[in-house]
Amino acid sequence: MSGCPSCGSADKYGPTGGPFSTGRELVEFVCNAHGGTVRDQLIDGGGYETSCQECGTAFTLTTFVGQCPECGGVHAIAPVHRSAEHIQYAGKDITI
Repeated sequence: MSGCPSCGSADKYGPTGGPFSTGRELVEFVCNAHGGTVRDQLIDGGGYETSCQECGTAFTLTTFVGQCPECGGVHAIAPVHRSAEHIQYAGKDITI
């Protein structure tokens, strides 16, 4: 995704917004990146093992935006990140 306007450098977006933001802001960015096409793309290698940041349930985030199978909490990771430690949580009240 290098060279695209949605996934530029952190300098382009400042301290908030874009692929280097955190929490709900990052989740909303990924949901809308490339006209919404990124959120449902499969993550290479089968995804990332993680735990829900709301209820603690273990699950695999297989697409760039996904929901906890237990509580429905929405999690996302930007395509520029390649490890589970960058998964961000938006809450249960966000609609994807």
